[in-house]
Amino acid sequence: MTLSQFRNLKIIKFISNKYLLILILFILWMVFFDESSYKTHRDLNNEKAKIEKSIQYFQNEIDKDKSILKQLKDSTLLEKYGRENYFFKRDSEEIYIIEFDTIKK
Repeated sequence: MTLSQFRNLKIIKFISNKYLLILILFILWMVFFDESSYKTHRDLNNEKAKIEKSIQYFQNEIDKDKSILKQLKDSTLLEKYGRENYFFKRDSEEIYIIEFDTIKK
């Protein structure tokens, strides 16, 4: 096959079309090399998903804290919370902390 026959093949004519080549170069540039490339958008979307997950977690924590604060406005629940978490006691009381044996017989 000679060079002229090779150039006359339909596939070669199609591939060597200057508009097609420019289009392919443009697509490659936009997908891989541009500032707003596919990789950049993918990374930004992943970061956005992480931030949204973090926002949801902290919103749940805020809701839990609000419910605890609402409960602590009651004096009996406040006393119970202080006794359980901080071992508060009245002056006339003694507190005994019982530790169970960890070795099973």
